[in-house]
Amino acid sequence: MNKAGLYLHIPFCLKKCGYCDFYSITRLQQQNDFVEVLIREMVLLSPQYQHLEFDTIYLGGGTPSLLSTQQLETIWQNIQHHFTVSPQGEFSIEANPGTIDQEKLSILRQIGFNRLSLGVQSFNETDLKLLGRIHSIQEIYDGYDAARQAGFKNINIDLISAFPGLTGSRFRTTLQKAAELKTEHVSCYTLIFEPNTLFYRRLKQGELQALTSDEEAGFIEISNQELLKAGYTAYEISNYAVSADYFCRHNLKYWEHRPYLGLGPSAHSFISPRRWKNHCSVTRYIQSLNNDLLPITQQETLSDNDLEFEYIFLHLRLKEGLNLVDFHDRFQSDFTEKYRTPLEKLNEAGLIDFYNRQVKLSDRGWLLADEVSSFF
Repeated sequence: MNKAGLYLHIPFCLKKCGYCDFYSITRLQQQNDFVEVLIREMVLLSPQYQHLEFDTIYLGGGTPSLLSTQQLETIWQNIQHHFTVSPQGEFSIEANPGTIDQEKLSILRQIGFNRLSLGVQSFNETDLKLLGRIHSIQEIYDGYDAARQAGFKNINIDLISAFPGLTGSRFRTTLQKAAELKTEHVSCYTLIFEPNTLFYRRLKQGELQALTSDEEAGFIEISNQELLKAGYTAYEISNYAVSADYFCRHNLKYWEHRPYLGLGPSAHSFISPRRWKNHCSVTRYIQSLNNDLLPITQQETLSDNDLEFEYIFLHLRLKEGLNLVDFHDRFQSDFTEKYRTPLEKLNEAGLIDFYNRQVKLSDRGWLLADEVSSFF
């Protein structure tokens, strides 16, 4: 069977963070209705995808840990009933410190989740306040310890860099504290001022100032320095793991242009060459499914050129880069011949390297990945 990833978007948060562009709401009273129609979406969607085996499952959000353990167990049981799930899969759930305790985490582990992603963002109280996070530094440590005691042996910590007011020294300290926990995986995402966020409105009003591309690149360099020194491997521009065993297999589906199915409001799906997206509204999502209609709001069939560009862009984000043999097998063309001119320019600029039938970003190109993609 073809392998695929399954993503479920759980849209509930206690508070909307000012930088966050992911769809979420704070109306927690809609949780029961949401879980009911999420199962309805599985019922309607699953018959089309019985040829897929899902070897990664990811509950993201929002804050999935806000759902009750009973609701999460119901979701899990229905996934197992309606889809083919690999027994050796990676099964992740996101949680925010302050919304979890050892009892809840133990139940999540018993249900079947084997990977936990903690939305830490910073180990500095001033930064947490600026970002609008609701947890304290102590709650980070308490949540992490509770996860270990509950039996989680694969934990990711999410961090944010390059936001207004952040200094290099404070960010180094955050990275060092994350590494001291010996978490298996660390993600360091550069803050982006996305439209329709509070931070974007504050930027337009002159209350916040975006960093320059050179300043952003400086924070990526700091991440590389501190985490590589602590024994982590950088396998994607924003992601680090203690070994290949702990690379996020679900996110690799996205970067390697593999199939994934998304359920829940605002969730995206990609089964080549088709991509589609659900309504960014819990209300419309519930209404559609109550009428036995899939909640799809946008869909497109990607052209061969679109698929090829996405493949190039996404693979060049990976440390190992783009495999020339795999590219030829997928697109029946020679990558180095087809893109000879841009590759020569990138090579002359010192932005790419060639090795062992791979094309990958150089250390300098790693810091300028978005610029590199514009060459194709």
